[in-house]
Amino acid sequence: MPVRVLVVDDSVVARKLLSDALASSAEVQVAGTASSGTVALAKIPQLNPDVITLDIEMPGMNGIETLAEIRKMYPRLPVIMFSTLTERGAAITLEALAKGASDYMTKPTNSASLAGAMEQVRSELTAKIVSLAGRGRTGRVPAKPRSPAPRRSVGQRIDILAIGISTGGPNALAEVIPRLPEDLPVPVVVVQHMPPLFTRMLAERLDARSELPVKEAEAGKMLSPGQVWIAPGNYHMTVVRKGTAVVLSLNQEPPENSCRPAVDVLFRSVAQVYGPNVLGVVMTGMGSDGARGAAHIWDAGGEILVQDEASSVVWGMPGAVVEAGKADKICPLAEISTEIVRRVNSSRSQTLGLPPSTAV
Repeated sequence: MPVRVLVVDDSVVARKLLSDALASSAEVQVAGTASSGTVALAKIPQLNPDVITLDIEMPGMNGIETLAEIRKMYPRLPVIMFSTLTERGAAITLEALAKGASDYMTKPTNSASLAGAMEQVRSELTAKIVSLAGRGRTGRVPAKPRSPAPRRSVGQRIDILAIGISTGGPNALAEVIPRLPEDLPVPVVVVQHMPPLFTRMLAERLDARSELPVKEAEAGKMLSPGQVWIAPGNYHMTVVRKGTAVVLSLNQEPPENSCRPAVDVLFRSVAQVYGPNVLGVVMTGMGSDGARGAAHIWDAGGEILVQDEASSVVWGMPGAVVEAGKADKICPLAEISTEIVRRVNSSRSQTLGLPPSTAV
């Protein structure tokens, strides 16, 4: 059966655009529309939607206030926020995600043609709706993670932590990054699928809550222990060795897995530069970005952790790694930071007094 969607937006034009775009998909059915938060709350029990799309900026009861009411009455009903690609839009969207929104999508720009806007909504939003509606019904049988012990040798330590994440990412990162200690002896590089402005504001929010400094990545910055770098929206991020140092590099090469930044791009580069001295972490997210990159880290001798299905908003990305048999361990979100610190510190205590093979 198609996924039933309630479209909430005060704009007649936006409601029609969304309704017409979604109507072209056999996987989605527009169960109804609402012009305000108040009307939406009244229609939910009548229409029984599987997913709600919710405009952030509405007169009267705005999107954040409507979301708060939805969460009180329907805590597990997926809600996708619609926001503008502006600094204010980014800030409010991150607030909405922190308050329980499942995902978000930025509205097509004014310069976009109607056909282009329709296609963007049809492809991106339909995928999000179907994925969120299928939460907890992946049909996957998790593969048993292998033990990494036989592959790791004395003198082999973790020198970098690389994280890939998407849908549900801001909240998940807010659980993991602030729990990493200020004396973490490795740099951290993160790809979170987000557009420009959003990634900078995400870095600022995490920085305010964390012992480690968190910044949006800049080309040429040298990697040092205890720093967190988040790939900027619309740029792939890689690491490059320059003499004895390792620096960040940014590019706008074609998207991979329909993403830029892409996790696969980052993971390939850390595997190439650091070889077996990598700890990769794949967390909640739609699609399979990161699976091929995790295989590169794995094949180079590095370790891979993935977030478990129960704590993921969408188990697409971590599930793809598990299906490929490339996960050393599957962790609930609440245990990921502890497992990261344990593995990093354990790998270093074992090599105390030995020269690192690829130290930063």
